[in-house]
Amino acid sequence: MGHVFGDCSGRVIGAAVAVHSALGPGFLESIYQGALEIELEMRGIEFQRQLEVAVRYRGEVVGRHRLDLLVEESVVVELKAVSAVLEAHLAQLRSYLKATDTKVGILLNFSTPVLGVRRVVN
Repeated sequence: MGHVFGDCSGRVIGAAVAVHSALGPGFLESIYQGALEIELEMRGIEFQRQLEVAVRYRGEVVGRHRLDLLVEESVVVELKAVSAVLEAHLAQLRSYLKATDTKVGILLNFSTPVLGVRRVVN
């Protein structure tokens, strides 16, 4: 099963590298998300955008998260356009993984000269 996650992660990262190579740093996160969605569609990779998920405590909804992308129902993708990825960004991704009971997450930072990629396993 890890191989499937690795394959999906690799395809997402490949699409993100293509977007970063074409656009470079300097745009808003929403620009990169739109471009990445186009690239994923062109590559035949299924995803859901801006998916709202409930956070529950003892069966009650106590909050909601909105995921940038959920790819092939197995990888949460969080996009950033920041000068540096902070621990808070990684904690945000980890909370998304917990809320969705998803095993793998990828944080992509487009605002650096080389695409920033952090893979998180829950």
